[in-house]
Amino acid sequence: MATNRTFTMLKPDAVEKGHIGAILEKINASGFRIVAMKLTQMTQADAEAFYAIHKERPFFGELVEYMTRGPIVAAILEKDNAVEDFRTLIGATNPAEAAEGTIRKLYAASIGENAVHGSDSDENAAIEGAFHFSGREMF
Repeated sequence: MATNRTFTMLKPDAVEKGHIGAILEKINASGFRIVAMKLTQMTQADAEAFYAIHKERPFFGELVEYMTRGPIVAAILEKDNAVEDFRTLIGATNPAEAAEGTIRKLYAASIGENAVHGSDSDENAAIEGAFHFSGREMF
């Protein structure tokens, strides 16, 4: 059964380029309500744990380095059909293949620096949200 919450991170490249406000506006305009949000920076241990599923992949080291190079914005979003709708809003991982008007088409530079993360399932949305937020930080 689909839930009405998903998790997102505005990645270091989006934060560095000053896209926080524009991306949050696009999220709000698409009907999502922000129920938790913070500007934070992942440690190496945080990034390794968060992306543990990719540990055996050749890009793991680069991913950890990228995700720890600067601040991120972590957020939990609420809307009916949140996971699927947010995945549609952010677009394909490769911004060259992303649909016009999607966050990645507008703000991502490459597959590696793709501006934003969005949970790929209801289960992962709950796990990823709990990784970054305690219950008292969600409203």
